[in-house]
Amino acid sequence: MSGLTHIDDEGNARMVDVGEKAVSDRRAVARATVRMLPATAAAVRDGNAPKGDVISTARIAGIQAAKRTSELIPLCHGLPLSFVDVVAEVDADGGRIVLRAEARTRAQTGVEMEALTAASVAALTVYDMVKALEKGVEIAEVVLLEKSGGRSGEWRREA
Repeated sequence: MSGLTHIDDEGNARMVDVGEKAVSDRRAVARATVRMLPATAAAVRDGNAPKGDVISTARIAGIQAAKRTSELIPLCHGLPLSFVDVVAEVDADGGRIVLRAEARTRAQTGVEMEALTAASVAALTVYDMVKALEKGVEIAEVVLLEKSGGRSGEWRREA
């Protein structure tokens, strides 16, 4: 065996067997930042985007995406999510929307991918819903902010 956890003896990608790992409470928080012109961000804030309520739609899209993460990421385990949410902060003057996604479970593996997927799809949804107002919208960042649970314990991104 190579020592790489997702590679088998023949060098093929494989799903890791987590069957012997302890079940524990797991939590992860991710953030996505979408940059745009201040006028575009103001339209989102004021509910004047051509496709409707951007923030509510992005929130629901992110939640749905977290629930389907194992269908999108090939070697990701399907998890019984106990909680997922996406919260948006619109900074109209700064021309940005910050989406913060949180996922929780009680399982044998972590929920980092679910939180990152929720934040990513929420950001893509914002992009889709404002592209009629502005072509230069940018998904500037998708990062894991923190995780807890499991053997590796707690981790937080430094400010």
